[in-house]
Amino acid sequence: MVTAYIMVKANTGEADRLKGEIEALDGVTSAHIVAGDVDFIVKVSVETPAEVKNIVADHIQAISGVEDTQTYISMD
Repeated sequence: MVTAYIMVKANTGEADRLKGEIEALDGVTSAHIVAGDVDFIVKVSVETPAEVKNIVADHIQAISGVEDTQTYISMD
């Protein structure tokens, strides 16, 4: 099992809509709106690193209102 955390920057005023869209993606276990340099921290649990890439590159980054992402794969 691969666990990753994705930091998501979003357009202002889009948080509630984006949270719902992100949480609906297969492999996403949670999405939290946070204060700080990013707007969301998204937790993903999947079988392979390639699936993390697919979720981030093909799905999260494709959502209208998402400006940027940074992905961190958990080492334990």
